[in-house]
Amino acid sequence: MHDDENGVPDPDSSKRQLSRRALLESSLLGGSVLLANPALGSPGVAPATTAAQADAMATPGTVEQAAAQRLLSGRAWDDFCDSLRAAGHMIERWGNEPSDLERAEWYRFMTRLCRNGFERFVENCEPDRPRLRDASWRQSINFQSPDQDHLLTEFVDGSHEYRIIGQRGTVPYFVLGAWRAAQPADLGARDWAPKGVAGLKEFDPAMLKTTAFLQSDAMQFEPDGRFEIILSQKKHPGKNWLPLTPDSTGVLVRVVYHERHRETPPQMRIERLDSAVPRPITPAQMSEGLAKAGQVALAYAELVRSWWQDNLAKQPNQLRFSMATYLSNGGVADRQHGFGTWQRAPGQALVLEFTPPACEYWIFQLCNRWQENLDNYEDGQGYVTKFTVRPATDGRVRIVIAERDPGIDANWIDPYGHETGGMSLRLIKTTGVPKITAYLVDLEALIRRGWDALDPRTAIISGERVP
Repeated sequence: MHDDENGVPDPDSSKRQLSRRALLESSLLGGSVLLANPALGSPGVAPATTAAQADAMATPGTVEQAAAQRLLSGRAWDDFCDSLRAAGHMIERWGNEPSDLERAEWYRFMTRLCRNGFERFVENCEPDRPRLRDASWRQSINFQSPDQDHLLTEFVDGSHEYRIIGQRGTVPYFVLGAWRAAQPADLGARDWAPKGVAGLKEFDPAMLKTTAFLQSDAMQFEPDGRFEIILSQKKHPGKNWLPLTPDSTGVLVRVVYHERHRETPPQMRIERLDSAVPRPITPAQMSEGLAKAGQVALAYAELVRSWWQDNLAKQPNQLRFSMATYLSNGGVADRQHGFGTWQRAPGQALVLEFTPPACEYWIFQLCNRWQENLDNYEDGQGYVTKFTVRPATDGRVRIVIAERDPGIDANWIDPYGHETGGMSLRLIKTTGVPKITAYLVDLEALIRRGWDALDPRTAIISGERVP
């Protein structure tokens, strides 16, 4: 209730607001009107066009108007909230498997996905003002490397041409990848929460198909390290070029450090070639941003479930290299990336052995069930790299995952209160992939007997390439 012009409470103000919303809903749904029911003090619903029928009615000429009305009526916000609620409840599909720690991390994961969606699709998806922004702090989706910076720019589509201008710095390597994701042109004019996971077949911001990539090795630089890259569908002769497609939805720059504290990161900015003048946000754009932000939370909730339950958890304590799996999630073909799950009971140690092939860089990471970096990454724990490893004299890498350091010549990883989770081995510009041998052993026996505690008869062998 609001005051009238004389400061007196106006009992009819809420009715007028409801009337405005009803009219907007009516326009959006092709005749559906929310009717005030004075007896109940709440709106009733007249015979209405269904959401599915409204979806089908959206045509190119009315999409922007429908998306705007959906935002102004509050419906876009409600749908976003319903999508986020549905994503949060997807933990119920895990039954009693997750521990209390994992459940706490799940709900924090939901807040991070919400933040990720807002950063990417609300703040950083303006058609006329492109930006390269680092991934959100502590937003470690899909085994994110702590030795990489991830600079993102989001597009509505690939219809425009862009220029990235930068200074290389002293990092040894970076790579740009263009991608596309399934997203219908009228996504801002439609409700997505009622479709649930089934709606991801049509609209999935997490299933990122890499369409092209450009390595710094293949680029031309000025003597002082300056560079320019053109992003477009049409090639510009004599220029560093990253091809876009008509349905491109973004570009990711992966900056790879060997030893971050010793290296200077590159500086980059992006601009439209046609010097488009930035404009204020529109209701239709905000409706699209909310739809993407809600759908990306649901999409990643389903992604971690399907990767775990339908694939990786079926073969615990093993790593397999699948280029198809990696590229389906925005990966680039300059590396091999093995994924798996790990599990060990309290009092047990999981020992992994492998001999890395020649490569630019490698990193082994321990993650939680939701594919997030463990909280102890900030302390330099949870992962081992080519530049931090203590290899054996024969070049073998031995990693011990246990709640205590066994005090032997190995690379100890503290699972930080977890008994299970995801793990990955990433090798950049590699000549091959290694065989990986795993052992589950009593931690006290490992402390007493050292490597003699490993029984070759119980070895778990993995590391193969799979489709």
